Amino acid sequence: MQQAERIDQFTQQAAAVSAIVRPVQDMRAALAHAVQVCAGKQACQVLASGCTLDLSKKAEDLCGLKNPAKIIAAPDLDDDNRSILQRLCADNHIALIKQGLHEHLGGIDVGLSTADYGLAETGSIVQNSASEDLRLATMISEIHIALLPASRIHATAFDLEQKLAAFFSEGDGYLSFITGASRTADIERVLTLGVHGPLELQILILMDR
Repeated sequence: MQQAERIDQFTQQAAAVSAIVRPVQDMRAALAHAVQVCAGKQACQVLASGCTLDLSKKAEDLCGLKNPAKIIAAPDLDDDNRSILQRLCADNHIALIKQGLHEHLGGIDVGLSTADYGLAETGSIVQNSASEDLRLATMISEIHIALLPASRIHATAFDLEQKLAAFFSEGDGYLSFITGASRTADIERVLTLGVHGPLELQILILMDR
């Protein structure tokens, strides 16, 4: 299967599970898109039970846990791309964090991560998520944006057999297969997005690699 065919199949399969797939020309365009998405969404809010009632000072503080700025978490970007993203975020009054994501639970607007591989047959991304901050970025943000080089999209999981075997031979780790946005139908069999993870998954395919 040629690369163009893998990209087409990946896009179709990912769309079938409510993921949004967009081709981008390079990393700079991907970073600009992430900032645009964050700037255009409503900020996350942390709502504590009883915030509308007369509260003690300590309880009032709980209602203000969310920083008024929007937040992008990008734990696995290299220094050069982080600098570019930092400037874009500053221009749009967006906070950028790299680590300590457990201190922002419920308050991360966009989690930006890099996928190690993509699987065309299922529209899934595969990530080495040994870092706790990377796991949190992909799990607790309202929107997860994954950057996927086109050259790393494979037809099936069997094509990754040797690569995955090498990963597991390194010892304890955490490998994630992410397919679409978080969803459940446990509540009266009604399909609901975002209950156990991000409301939205966007996959940006980097076409320059």
